[in-house]
Amino acid sequence: MKIDDVTISRSIIESYMEKLLGSLTVDVALVGAGPSNLIAGYYLAKANLKAVIFEAKLAPGGGMWGGAMMFNEGVIQSDALPIIKEMNIDFKDKGDGYYTIDTVEATSTIISRCIQQGTSIFNLIKATDVLFREKKGKKRVSGLVLNWSPVEHLGLFVDPLSIQASYIVDGTGHPADICTIITTKMDAKLNTRTGGVVGEMSLWANEGEQFTVANTKEVFPGLYVTGMAANNVFGGPRMGPIFGGMILSGRKVAEIISLKAKK
Repeated sequence: MKIDDVTISRSIIESYMEKLLGSLTVDVALVGAGPSNLIAGYYLAKANLKAVIFEAKLAPGGGMWGGAMMFNEGVIQSDALPIIKEMNIDFKDKGDGYYTIDTVEATSTIISRCIQQGTSIFNLIKATDVLFREKKGKKRVSGLVLNWSPVEHLGLFVDPLSIQASYIVDGTGHPADICTIITTKMDAKLNTRTGGVVGEMSLWANEGEQFTVANTKEVFPGLYVTGMAANNVFGGPRMGPIFGGMILSGRKVAEIISLKAKK
């Protein structure tokens, strides 16, 4: 077979454009490809909802790759084990309801399962703003404003593009980027005790795990938080290298949105 350089380029451009054009109007747009949003993307697609994930960095997976202090092992508690089994991720029983996973295997597997289930992932694209609509004086998030991450990093003045989505999920981790945009650019209040991003507390794994799952919910009309973004927005303790709460949070936000979409 003779390899033609132009044919290679044409194939890539055509396939990418087809994928991007098919993602301009979706049911759910997830910002950040950390473990919570990847799990959410898997379950949303499983519920027959059209979902898409936008990740600003080159590699999806968030901080899960590094495990704990670059030891690529993480802990999962028994509550999250059924999801690990569903993903077909190997684990080791350490006793007393603790299980360890190889975080490289776990992250790569979750990424793969998310895409195979039907949720597209676009890397190197940053959500720089939101679309919103106002009805009877009430604002609602209705889409995302997107640009290439290098454009934002270099501070270039290049106009963005936008997509429409019925629901947005902020899974940007510690920064909670989308929630911060809401409070700073829309002069609006979040459903938190301060009306803004409260900020995460210091590490306390037991409380942080429970807090993250409990506060996975709608924080502004059309906008939901999951994973460390939920933790940061509502002001909970961070969890450290235990990933069960992140995984359970992703499944929970998918379940909440799926039920709402059906109604």
